[in-house]
Amino acid sequence: MVTEVSAVLASASAQTLTLGIDQAGIICQHDRAAGDILAGPSGSLLGTDLCSLITGPGEPATTLQGIIETTRADRLSTSVLTLRTASRSLVDAVVTAEPVRSRNPELFAQITMRIPAPAAERFIDPALMRHALLDGAVRRIGGALDIDQLAPELANILVPHFCNSAGLLLMESLLGDGDGDGENTARGSNQLVRRLALASDDGDPGWAAAFPVGEILRYPADSLYTRCLDTCKPASQVMTEESAQELAAKWLRTPVARLISGASMLALPIMAGEAMLGFFVCSRRTGFHRFDAYDTEIGMEFASRSALFVEGARRYSRERATALTLQRSMLPTGLSYPSCVDVTHRYLPGSKLIEVGGDWYESIRLPGGRVALVVGDVAGHGVRAAVTMGRLRTAIKTLTMLELPPAETLQRLDDLMHELGVNEPHFATCVYAIYDSVDGTCEVASAGHLPPLLVRPDGTNQFLDLSPAPPLGIGASPIFSRTLRIDDGSLLVMYTDGLVERRNEDIDEGLERLRTVFGEQSPGQPLDDLCREALADVYDDHQRDDIAILVARLGRISQDLHVSWKLAAKLTAAKRARSLIRTPLRRWGLADLTPVAELVVSELVTNAVRYAQGTIGLRLVNERGLFIEVLDDSAALPRLRHAEEDDERGRGLQVVSQLASRWGTRRAGTGKVVWAELAAPAPAITPAAAQKPKRKPAAAGSATATVRVQAGSPARESREATAR
Repeated sequence: MVTEVSAVLASASAQTLTLGIDQAGIICQHDRAAGDILAGPSGSLLGTDLCSLITGPGEPATTLQGIIETTRADRLSTSVLTLRTASRSLVDAVVTAEPVRSRNPELFAQITMRIPAPAAERFIDPALMRHALLDGAVRRIGGALDIDQLAPELANILVPHFCNSAGLLLMESLLGDGDGDGENTARGSNQLVRRLALASDDGDPGWAAAFPVGEILRYPADSLYTRCLDTCKPASQVMTEESAQELAAKWLRTPVARLISGASMLALPIMAGEAMLGFFVCSRRTGFHRFDAYDTEIGMEFASRSALFVEGARRYSRERATALTLQRSMLPTGLSYPSCVDVTHRYLPGSKLIEVGGDWYESIRLPGGRVALVVGDVAGHGVRAAVTMGRLRTAIKTLTMLELPPAETLQRLDDLMHELGVNEPHFATCVYAIYDSVDGTCEVASAGHLPPLLVRPDGTNQFLDLSPAPPLGIGASPIFSRTLRIDDGSLLVMYTDGLVERRNEDIDEGLERLRTVFGEQSPGQPLDDLCREALADVYDDHQRDDIAILVARLGRISQDLHVSWKLAAKLTAAKRARSLIRTPLRRWGLADLTPVAELVVSELVTNAVRYAQGTIGLRLVNERGLFIEVLDDSAALPRLRHAEEDDERGRGLQVVSQLASRWGTRRAGTGKVVWAELAAPAPAITPAAAQKPKRKPAAAGSATATVRVQAGSPARESREATAR
């Protein structure tokens, strides 16, 4: 009942009555409409006690006394009262009482009553309907761009100003995942449609059950709906009891017959040029004025204006979906990292009020138990920001595989952003870290990004103090990195500004909130739970930016999974290296790799002896495979050569490239590292091997070599040895 009264009283066709009362509640003035509706044939209410017209709610005398007391206090009062009309029928009205100052000493208050028009008088005046549909409510929704929000608003304009119930249906080809376009939309009754909105003024739950919102359907042939779809013109019909039951039987929906039996129905096509976007279905119950030519004309004007809004919202939704798809396709589908490191990420798109952003993240497993962790944010929103993000992510992944230091990597990204900004000005922030699980060091560099949060195993945390640098693409300041020693089991939290920024609060409050989430208990909690808790407060922000968060638990690789030696730069170094690697290979169950590993070590050490001036480092790391690393103090990076038939040298790296699954080089603090990864057969997993060894502080090493094996391969204690 409340729903019906609210809808009817909002209608432009509701009638307004005006009365004047004295301090006792006796009517001393009234307008003509009040006399016609409340007084009956005499047409006069003068001297009538207003209490006699009130039937509820509550006691009429008490209700009237409350109105008088409020008016005596010089205040305005509004309430919904049930009144008795001249025909003895009851009607609900919105009654407003306000004090009056007049020369007439008897006049105390003015009573304004807004009551629904009788059913026979609703939908009669075309001027009222035209004003309500075209000049009033439609203007308020012109800026809506969300089709799911726009559709109910359009239906709620038709009800109660134009009909008792209304539905909005659009072509599924326009709303689905296909490439439907308004210029080439097919017509015909065989088209699937989707119901986006439904409204009614009687509060009957049967409407929502028989015509559910979101339903994708095809209407029965030879019906009002299919005539509208076939002709792209309005179609009307008075549903007799027989026709309603026939339609319900074809549709296999028995409740439909009860809802539309005796109703006057009108289908209004929504056209964008020559293309049909969908249609409105309007219904007036028995007892109300049936749809005629004037109603059809007014309804088509409303449908024409609605088509502009629907088409704009549809195009916006499609372009937003395209941008989201583009952005998500550029985000990583899987993160790689060493077995002793655990990485979890979350990406949350911006709200529907914010366009697609350019946040991204990355975790890349590097040779020798190292991992690169990256989080970045392209300024701005939209497709351009998403495309720039894809370019940066591709570039940073390429630079990461070249194993450049973080500062140099960001410096090259800055050069790329300057080059891209010549035609399309853009800038981005980025934080980049490389963690070495063997020696427990982490090198971090930042370009205008918010500082990462480091959480130690004891629960203490701090934001890393990094050398300030402008965002990528702005200025030409050098970028510096900082190297930290990380405790085993620490957490490194990297994030974008959307996580900590709010429009109504200082950013320091968001940073402090993040520190609270990663408090004393966080080192022992699952990373998924921490990410979920960090994002818990952002979902109700309707203006939030997109958010990327990357949380890494940084562990040390077990001491029995790596071993390193120092070798003198002598001709006998290769022989010494071959003898040293045999023992750990047997311990790790990789004895079958010994001949290949010896040959690779011989080539790498021999090359180092030729160019090195001091001690040579050799390191083996068994981390999801076997990595072989050789360190020397020469800055010259080796390159693969194609030796001629009569050349005596230049074939060493060719041999390594043929035997190893991959190989590469990287700069070191005092020279370079040449590494190779050997593909090893998967060993059988034993119960002993399945147990994770307890981590201990790892000895610092200079070079790494890896052979890929299954996690959990047999491992025993390693030894440090020095060869002179």
